[in-house]
Amino acid sequence: MPSAEAVPEEVRLAGLGDEAAPDLAGQIGAVAELGWNRLELRTVGGTPIADLDEDAFRRMAERLETAGTSVAGVASKIGDWSRPVTGDFAVDVRELEVLARRCAVLGAPLVRVMSYPRGGLDGPEWGRRARERLRELAWRAEDHGLVLAHENCAGWAGDRADRMLDLVTGIGSPALRLLFDIGNGVAHGYPPLPMLREIVAHVVHVHVKDARAGAGGEVSFVPPGEGDAQVAECLEVLFENGYGGVLSIEPHVKLRPHLDSGAGDRDAFVECGRALERLLARTVLTTGTGR
Repeated sequence: MPSAEAVPEEVRLAGLGDEAAPDLAGQIGAVAELGWNRLELRTVGGTPIADLDEDAFRRMAERLETAGTSVAGVASKIGDWSRPVTGDFAVDVRELEVLARRCAVLGAPLVRVMSYPRGGLDGPEWGRRARERLRELAWRAEDHGLVLAHENCAGWAGDRADRMLDLVTGIGSPALRLLFDIGNGVAHGYPPLPMLREIVAHVVHVHVKDARAGAGGEVSFVPPGEGDAQVAECLEVLFENGYGGVLSIEPHVKLRPHLDSGAGDRDAFVECGRALERLLARTVLTTGTGR
């Protein structure tokens, strides 16, 4: 069976742990089964990292340290599908302040954010408010030594490369960069490769998933390399452009958090991790990554 040893050391692999199991022990165990030692954290026991009480967070951090599992970043709820741009901005500011303290403990300065659903506003006002909020959050992140990684998912800039570039170049903060999720294009109805080619210079973190679009707009998620997201081609573009960040699997095969359906599944998580390793082993041969 292919293993992490087939992947160059320069390629750092991780996974969103709650896609494997709700509990931290299960999340640590899933990446360990893959031979990896890195998690991206979103929820533990169903609770977002910023919402854990202090004792629960302390126990989590201690458990990670004992296991020798590092943290690639934290997937926050800031600007995500549940928080329209017309909502209370103070909620996002509070979450960022909590995560600034907790990411320092975890040694993980990267925080996933999005750019807010429109909340019934027209396009120009939506964009104005989203940019204004992300500008303020980026300034605060700079003060804390954090990097906000905007994902191509929910929000004003979620499915448009020009708007993503507007955020990172217009706001002009080193604390605001991009997270590219390879499978989100299939889910949201656009091809991933053209977008990636436009934004690749600003990408600091990658989520790996794959999906197929079916009749009637139904989307099914599958292991990397088995769907329509052109995962291998996206990896090649990343490596050819010098990408050196983490590749973090977010399979969605069993868990789709934005739909509140399903639960983490360790077997499916591991299967997707192995599929990514196989793709990487082939991609290395064509791009020279690791040589």
